[in-house]
Amino acid sequence: MPSKSVLISVVVLATAGPPFELARADETVPNLAGTYRCEPQPAPCRSGQTFAVTQSGDQIELKSENGVVGDAKFTSPISLTAPAPWNSLGVIAPDGHVEWSNGTAWRRN
Repeated sequence: MPSKSVLISVVVLATAGPPFELARADETVPNLAGTYRCEPQPAPCRSGQTFAVTQSGDQIELKSENGVVGDAKFTSPISLTAPAPWNSLGVIAPDGHVEWSNGTAWRRN
């Protein structure tokens, strides 16, 4: 897993421009719908171990097996912002897993 400073740098570069600008309509966002498992490295997975992700365009709903529900939005084709309850930025890796700024990674099951 990249170091936290590398992850933050990637997020900053991926979201350059107006803060939290949504992905433009002409940009294709990846399909993240599916079930993911949390990998606690280096931070623990506090919201749960598995997550169901549903997607409609650039709008994403995240739901843990513990019932924690939140939304996320694409800020670019390779980055997400997830406000409360996660309060994290995510970078989508080429293999489709998401590296979160809270120190966890989600891998598709």
